[in-house]
Amino acid sequence: MHLPDFEAWAMFACVVEHRSFSAAAQTLGVSKATVSKAISRLEARLGTALFHRTSRRLTLTDSGRALAEQAQRILAEGQAAEEQALESARAPTGLVRLAAPMTFGVRHVAPALADFMLAHPGIEVDLHLSDARVDIVAEGIDIALRIADLPDSSLRARRLSAVSSHVVASPGYLERHGTPTHPAQLADHACFGYTNIANPTWTFQGPGGEQAAVRVVGPLSTNNGEAMVPALKAGVGIARLPDFIVDPEIKKGELVKILNDWRAPPVALHLLTPPSARRPARVELLISWLSERFRNICDPGDTGPGFRGTVD
Repeated sequence: MHLPDFEAWAMFACVVEHRSFSAAAQTLGVSKATVSKAISRLEARLGTALFHRTSRRLTLTDSGRALAEQAQRILAEGQAAEEQALESARAPTGLVRLAAPMTFGVRHVAPALADFMLAHPGIEVDLHLSDARVDIVAEGIDIALRIADLPDSSLRARRLSAVSSHVVASPGYLERHGTPTHPAQLADHACFGYTNIANPTWTFQGPGGEQAAVRVVGPLSTNNGEAMVPALKAGVGIARLPDFIVDPEIKKGELVKILNDWRAPPVALHLLTPPSARRPARVELLISWLSERFRNICDPGDTGPGFRGTVD
């Protein structure tokens, strides 16, 4: 029986993550030559090059890209197995990489992490905040929080909370331009665009199940919903945003919900992890913490079914 070269696979995964032989060697505490020999050994065994190497750049070959996810899975499962064996003897330690949407991350994730790190001082968190979609496998992310209607994929997803959104504008804007009573009327208004969604069409379901779709245009486009709020309050236009962004302004009367009989497509807050079933104890702890903290946070009336398959 010829065993796989697990060390070489792990070093390959580390080079992919750090995009450098030198950085991988430093992380692993070995020489650059040791890493280089391991990659060459693995390439010889597989009969294919994994990297294109030049004096200035290191890039994956097609074969390398195809094998990178499997290598990262091998490394993650090996680390998780060791940590599970050791966790009974010591408290979990190490780094967890977490990705979250910008506004939700600042308002909710950051406070939750402060409490988590006080409770688990040996665990470090690398928090990535962005409204752009993140490839959590390619970026080496352990946990991602995502607000979306998720398509099927190989990732594991836990639904934490429904997220409601509303079409909103300032009282001043509505006084000057009128209040739309049907989604089709939005085509005649200044509507803000969310650039992380390629299609600028807003869809709705209305009374009696009526469907409506309208292509919106306006003077402001941005990749972050919270950035729309000052222009909304100033009366520049109309936006469709989740409640957790606009609720404070609605309560103060600075923004008004319109088209209340019409509902946007349902979305939810999900917690995503890579497909491997084995995770380090530190990652499991943060998953449990976030799941408890954010269950039904955006919709107290929603029970949320927990893990519901493998979606992205």
